[in-house]
Amino acid sequence: MQVKETEHQLQMEQKKLQEYLDQHQRRLSSGRQKVLRAALNTHGHFTAEEIVKICRRRQTGVSRATIYRSLKELLEAGIIRETAFGEKHQHFEHVYDEKLHHHAHCIRCHSNIEFPDLKEDNIYRPIIEKRGFTILGHEMHFYGICQKCHK
Repeated sequence: MQVKETEHQLQMEQKKLQEYLDQHQRRLSSGRQKVLRAALNTHGHFTAEEIVKICRRRQTGVSRATIYRSLKELLEAGIIRETAFGEKHQHFEHVYDEKLHHHAHCIRCHSNIEFPDLKEDNIYRPIIEKRGFTILGHEMHFYGICQKCHK
């Protein structure tokens, strides 16, 4: 994971989180702020346990329960999104610096290839919405074996 954060991005995402918390009558605690900063300091995909490790290394004093709860709030606030790789634990990535993309996941080495979104939802959206379903987003995942594992 590479560090990838600017103060401006942090402020924008913190404002988004504050708006979400205001709607749910919650406050922006120091624990939530620390989890937000840790999540935004990662690049690529990350797990809740990786955020736990980051917070422990920084000696933030944020509990595991607060981290998991805060990640759920970041997800609901639209700051991060969940990605499914067919594993037991969830993976996340932030939304602010990412172009829409999908994933191909190697089932042997668990590496991932990202590929651009080709606006597939434009084809499916009318069909789905006609049936009364409101689309909030979509993901496409392919599972297989990467070139390295084929050898």
